[in-house]
Amino acid sequence: MDLGIAGRVALVSGATSGLGRAVAVALAAEGARVAICGRDEHRLAAAAARVTDAAAAYRAGDAPERGCVRADRVDLRDHDAVRGWIDAVATDLGGPDIVVSNAGGPPAGPVTAFDLAAYRDAVELCLLAHIGFVQAALPRMRAAGWGRILLVASETVRQPRPQYGLSNTVRPGLVGYAKSLVPEIAPDGVTINVLAPGYHRTPALTGQFDDPDAGLARIAAGIPVGRIGDPDDFAATAAFLASERAGFITGSTVLVDGGATQGW
Repeated sequence: MDLGIAGRVALVSGATSGLGRAVAVALAAEGARVAICGRDEHRLAAAAARVTDAAAAYRAGDAPERGCVRADRVDLRDHDAVRGWIDAVATDLGGPDIVVSNAGGPPAGPVTAFDLAAYRDAVELCLLAHIGFVQAALPRMRAAGWGRILLVASETVRQPRPQYGLSNTVRPGLVGYAKSLVPEIAPDGVTINVLAPGYHRTPALTGQFDDPDAGLARIAAGIPVGRIGDPDDFAATAAFLASERAGFITGSTVLVDGGATQGW
């Protein structure tokens, strides 16, 4: 199925590894012109190479300008830097048409393990950074009459998880923000959805265990499909929601968790 995003300009934050990188690769493979950002220059360069490879595969026999990639070192919490990045991408590539707002998660631990400073940091990383990204990109999308916004949250927006107190508390705010924004931007052809990933085989997850294989096996035992998600599973969902085909889906929270979440 042609997703209809060849030539569209996509911004993907937090794209140096894991889910963000997988989404950037998937969009480039569909012919989107992808700009990525992250905080680690070494990992950013490696991610850019992966995205460029996907773009090159798409470009075979197609227009040479499609699928190109730009990579910039940007911390999503630095709102001035984010605005500057968007301006630079717009000048270089056009757009943006697609915004995938992804950022690292807060530290794991029970609710009572953190002081107010930790909660403030979590609000900045898991809520305000995303809102700032959207606010900076939105005027151009509305003026163009087309846009796709994806906010990457967590399954904790639907069901609190033990030992994820900060995520359980802060990330549901993204759902409220997205729902509230829908009636304001839908008339301009812009959609916004929240992606709620469950457990995926990413460095952020495997790094939580002394024995990653054993730790992931314990988690997989509690997932109905019987396995940990692959970043490509998540990326395929994101690519569809970012596509021309998904224009009637907005204000939704889409779980990508192998059926693990028991709530509605």
